[in-house]
Amino acid sequence: MFGTDIGIDLGTATIIIFEKRRGVVLREPSVVALNTDNGNILAVGYEAKNMVGRTPGSVVSMRPLRDGVIADYSMTEALLQHFIKRITKGRDRFFKHRVMICVPSGATDVERRAVLEAALEVGAKEAYLIEEPMAAAIGANLDVEEARGKMIVDVGGGTTDIAVISLGGIVVSKSLRIGGDKFDEGIMRYLRRQYNLAIGEQTAENLKIMIGTCMPQEEDRRMIIKGRDLIQGLPRQIEVSSSAVNMAIGEMVQTLLDGVRNVLELTPPELSADIIDRGIVLTGGGCLLKGLTELITQQTGINCFTAENPMECVALGTGKALSEIDRLCASGRNNILVNVKKGRKRKF
Repeated sequence: MFGTDIGIDLGTATIIIFEKRRGVVLREPSVVALNTDNGNILAVGYEAKNMVGRTPGSVVSMRPLRDGVIADYSMTEALLQHFIKRITKGRDRFFKHRVMICVPSGATDVERRAVLEAALEVGAKEAYLIEEPMAAAIGANLDVEEARGKMIVDVGGGTTDIAVISLGGIVVSKSLRIGGDKFDEGIMRYLRRQYNLAIGEQTAENLKIMIGTCMPQEEDRRMIIKGRDLIQGLPRQIEVSSSAVNMAIGEMVQTLLDGVRNVLELTPPELSADIIDRGIVLTGGGCLLKGLTELITQQTGINCFTAENPMECVALGTGKALSEIDRLCASGRNNILVNVKKGRKRKF
């Protein structure tokens, strides 16, 4: 007898958990703070993220997920176990639940297996995988099973997944190792090179969110940031404009645009006609970058729009797909799933 179905968006920057009948129950950064002296985990989520760049030598704040896949297996397992215990506290144990986790469309078999094993190790009764663009499309309320082409661009923290979907399957897809984290790294490199100023990840992220843009704007917004002068070695603050941020992330944005064009070039003609009629749907936190939808529309000539609740689309899609898993398997339309693995009950 299964308990509640749980869908997990195991993102590089953020973990979002969807629970049947309760909706999105958790949204926390994918960060773990570890004491290297004794190996104890000191904090996870928001508490650990606030420690990034501010810890003593014996404490390390790390992201166990990189480019959308598991980079540190044991830390990912600890992260999942902590969050699952939090949302199921006082209720049935997790081993009675089914769980579905998303993976990038370009993930290797080894990377997919690592995600499944992590879910099973924390006690899931059954673990399923679904590709991120498919989950995003389902979460954006697109009818993925009809014989009409839909194009989805999911811009996450570590990866950007671009796909054309029809008849419950992915026809053409491309996974780029570019996302919000790469934008942050580009901003940090630009300020280091142009202003001899070293800043942290959180400062770069705030700069991107507050004044970041993909296209030149009529009003060039400005923001004061603080960091360390690389020449004098002293703290310093400077004023950065939105046009400077645009230059800092320009190369990554162009790679994203090239990926969209590449997928469109490989799309069959009939599906291309459907995409012209229906447009391109953007999901993921990275799609909130100012000017991105307008830039894709300008470069492709196809109307582009952001889905409702873009940051939650993947998590919502995993939950919806899992709730229909029995019907999908019975009808033979389970090609939405890319892998399935069952595990035995295991208590915490």
